[in-house]
Formats: sequence, C-alpha cells, structure tokens
Amino acid sequence: MTDLARSPQVAAPAQDTGRAVVGVDLAWGERQPTGIAVLDGGGRLVHVAAVRTDDEIDSALAAYVAGPCLVAIDAPLIVRNATGNRRAEAALNRDFARFDAGAHPSNTAKPEFREGTRGQRLAARLGLDVNPRSGRPRRAIEVYPHPATVALFRLGRTLKYKNKPGRTLASLRTELLALMNLLEGLAEADVPLHVAGPAWAALRGRVEDAGRKVELRAVEDQVDAVVCAYVGLLAARAPERVTVYGDEEPGGWQDGYIVTPTLPEGHTPTPRERRAAGPARSAVDAYAAAYPELVEAGRQAIGLVEAVLDEAGVNYLTVTGRTKSVASFAEKASRTRGGRLLYEDPLRQITDQLGVRVVTYVLSDVDLVAELLADQAVVMDDRDMGQETADEGRFGYASRHLLLQVAPTEPGYELLRGRVVQVQIRTVLQHAWAEFEHAIRYKGTIPAEHASDLDRRFTLAAGLLELADREFTTIRDRLGETPTQPVPEAADGPDDPRLDPRELAAFLAGQYADAGWSRADHYAWISGLLLELGVTSFAELAEVLRPTRAWNLNERMGYRYPPGAVRRLDDALLAVFGQRYVELHGNAHRTGLLRQRLERLRAS
Repeated sequence: MTDLARSPQVAAPAQDTGRAVVGVDLAWGERQPTGIAVLDGGGRLVHVAAVRTDDEIDSALAAYVAGPCLVAIDAPLIVRNATGNRRAEAALNRDFARFDAGAHPSNTAKPEFREGTRGQRLAARLGLDVNPRSGRPRRAIEVYPHPATVALFRLGRTLKYKNKPGRTLASLRTELLALMNLLEGLAEADVPLHVAGPAWAALRGRVEDAGRKVELRAVEDQVDAVVCAYVGLLAARAPERVTVYGDEEPGGWQDGYIVTPTLPEGHTPTPRERRAAGPARSAVDAYAAAYPELVEAGRQAIGLVEAVLDEAGVNYLTVTGRTKSVASFAEKASRTRGGRLLYEDPLRQITDQLGVRVVTYVLSDVDLVAELLADQAVVMDDRDMGQETADEGRFGYASRHLLLQVAPTEPGYELLRGRVVQVQIRTVLQHAWAEFEHAIRYKGTIPAEHASDLDRRFTLAAGLLELADREFTTIRDRLGETPTQPVPEAADGPDDPRLDPRELAAFLAGQYADAGWSRADHYAWISGLLLELGVTSFAELAEVLRPTRAWNLNERMGYRYPPGAVRRLDDALLAVFGQRYVELHGNAHRTGLLRQRLERLRAS
C-alpha cells in the first residue's frame, strides 16, 4: 500500500459529536438525481432524499448546515490539472483500482471542470471551507464511496449495484441490498451509524419492489449519500482511521484530494476468476443477506434469556445483546494464519454472531444463571475466564462465557432454533472493570512509558473488585435472612383497578417473610395478572392464598435458590387456578414453562 501523496489524517478533533454530518452523492449535472443524507452527531440518520438542482440542494440542507457541520461530497471539489488524473486519484488508484474501486480521471480538459467544479461551487454557496486540514466548524471534504466500502467492509471487490451492460435487475437489486445490509450492520461499530427508521425502511422497500433498473437509480444515489456521510463521520470522530489522498509537495491539498477510510494492512482483492467461490467472500455475502433475520434472532435471544431468568425469579441487573455486524463478520472471516484463512467455513465456525450479556449483582448468581441457561440449551462450550486467570496466579478479566445451541419450543423464538448463541455472564463489578479496561487498552492509546504502571493498576483494581464481589455476596446472603423489599413504582392513578404495586410489595413481605429479592418491575406485572383473575383487593388475595400455606410449594418445586416474593406468589396462583392461570393473556409468552411447572406441582 503506497504512502505517496497521503497525509495521515484529516485534522479534526477526535470524538467530534456536536456537528451535523451531511453526505452528498453529487451528480455532475442537474439532469441526474443527487442523493443527500444527514446524520446527527451521534450517527443517526435524520434525513435522506434525492434532489436535482443546486437550489434544491441548498433548500434541503439549509436547516442542517446553518451551524457547525461537515459535508462529505462524492464529486471532485478541486481540479487544476489540464490532463490525466489528479495526483490524489493516481495515489488512490494504486491502492484501490485492484478492488475495482479506482477513481475516474478529472481534469480541466473535460467540459464539466473547465470553469471550476460543481462541488466547489456548492461548497462556496453553503459557505464551507474545503481545506481537509481545517479546524473550522463548517467545512466540506471530497469523498468516494467505492473505496470506502472496500475499506470499511473488507470487500474483495466493490459491490456491483451500478447499472452497466450485462448486469440484470436481479443482480443490481441483490448488490444494492447487500450494501444496505452492510450499512445497517454499522450500528454495532466503534463509530456507530444508525439508519433504522421509516425513511430507510421506505428505501429498502423501493429496492425490493423495483420492477425496472431505473427505479433503483434514485435509491442508489441516496444510499451512496449515506456512505458519504459515514465517511464524514469517521473523519470527524476517528480521524486516525481515514486517509487523505493528495499531493504533499508544494500546493498540497490545493491540487485536489480524496478522503477515504484507510485500506486495512494486508487486505487483498478477490481473484476475478474465483470471486464467487472464495469462502470468505461468499460467507460475507450470505451473512449480509441474512443480517436482518439475524438481528431479529438476536432480539429473540435476549428475550429468551430474560424469560428464563424471570421465570426463575433471578434478580439480575441487565440482559443486553448484539448481533455481530456485517463489517465485523467480514473482518473476522478474512483473518489468516500462515497465509491460510483462519476460518474455512466462516458461517459455521464464527460462533459469536449472536451475543447476549447478563450482568448480575453478586458472584453467586453468575453460576446460578449459567445453570438455568444450561437447562434450556445444549452447552457447546463453558469457560470461566476469571477462574482461568486465577489458575495462572493473576488478577484480571473475569466473566463466564457459555456457547449455547438453542432449540426453543416456545412461540416467539422460532428464529433461534438450531442457532448458536454466545452468552457472557458477569457481575456488575466485573462488567465495569472489563468495559473500562477494554476502552483504555483497545480503543485508547497508552504511551509506552505508562504501560507497565497501568498494567499494575489494572491488576490492583481487579483484585480489589474480586474482594468487593465476595463481600457483596456475603451482604446479600445476610440480607436474605431479613430481606429488604425494593420500592416499585406506584399505580398509574386512582382509576387504575390493579392492586398498587407498592402496597403489594408490602403485603408479600408479610406473606413471605423468608422470600428472596424480586425485581421492582415484577410487582406491577403480577398485579396485572391478579386483575385478570378478578382479584382487586388484598382481602381477596389473602383468601386466595389461605389454602397454599399448607401445600409446601417451595419443597414441591425443588428450588436450588431462594425464590423471590413475586415468584412465590406466582407459584401460589398457579397452584390455586391451574390451567386458568396458564391461559391468562399476561402469561402468553410463557405458557410452555408454566405448563411444566404445573405438571411438577401436580406430580409432587
């Protein structure tokens, strides 16, 4: 990868999140559509459209470029050479032409550049500085989507969504949808892009429903504009990750430049004759095509884990998850060792496509969560990272990692059948250490002279947190003998027919004095179930529960942990009302689990 005519970065402050970032896929004339896209400082798509004239562009962008802004334009801004390529184009082509992402020559012999460029006139009209090194709050830069997609997503060659002879409507649609999937995957990137919303959904619908190639054209320009905007976002927030192609000799950027994400070191193009056969490329294509379904499967994985823990009455802090982005999958699929691909079958061997993280309050609940999840899935791998670190005589990263193959039978989790889900389980203190350590060591820059001192401090912090985790477990165990109930939210108002969740918490504290903790929001939830049963007073509830005192429900359920007050009430209502309780509307998401519990109650 050549270093000629390249500057190391765009000179803008890192983590510049306060300005609007605009992408413009600028047509060279006003007869063809120009795509525009606007991101807010957090990378959220707030506007996308297709326009034609300079007046329309000005009008569409006026509200977004009145203050601090960065406008990334896919069109030459500065053209001074009389013939051939600009130096920036020649330098970029040495890196990207082999990926089919080279730039066409721009020179003043061409009529469209004879009296300046449309891009430069647009920048002047909007009052934008075109110096890529400028620190001014309102500026424009020249970008180019094709090399950007190669670098961002590690493509072996560019996606062929531009209409050229020999390309069918079906192939153009497939490639454009692949690009849209890749952009959606950037929601999980270090510098995130969030395109989800009605406007993006409408664009996707137009691509899926297109009956003619021309119907894809305006959408294609708008998608390119989103790519431009994301390059601008990277230039503002992570300037070390972009390259400015331009001449460093006298004149510099003033002879023209192009900003693009830096080509990953060692990344090579897919051979043309093997383009469709390369395992990494074909796997990335398949992953991108399946990505929307995987995102939904990821949501189902979170829901399943929450359902299992809620059903067990575990008092956890959070359950979160993510679906591996297409860009991250592509990077992992392309890894090599000794000149050979690390993953021969990436779709099967990359097992962290769906990830769920459970954060508990205390250390003992980590093992409990692992046991509960193992009851619901096949455990393909189980690693206690904290124990591995301890076995080496060190303090450091601690987390329980399960690899589960899920085969749920409950409705609402159909997309999980046969899939593998990676579940990380850690305490809130372990989570804090891991997140901070990752942010500093892997996303920050540690000067060499501070490395050993910071290693020592991270180790010291890990040891102290391990001690704190043990003390928290002791505190929780002590409080388990005389529990303090959480304070749920009050009822919605005097017209709410449910039992007030706060009063219900106090009632259950007296009813089940030996009960463990329950999540505060569960009191409101079970109050709704009581309303479905027609129980609207505490006198009625006391009468319902009277016979259950002699039924030894805890023993019959065979709990391995102290169930919370809400779970105790849940069991009691199940025992009293049986199948009627199972079929309540509020239990629709867990009918299978309730039937299993009911069978256990009846069998004991």
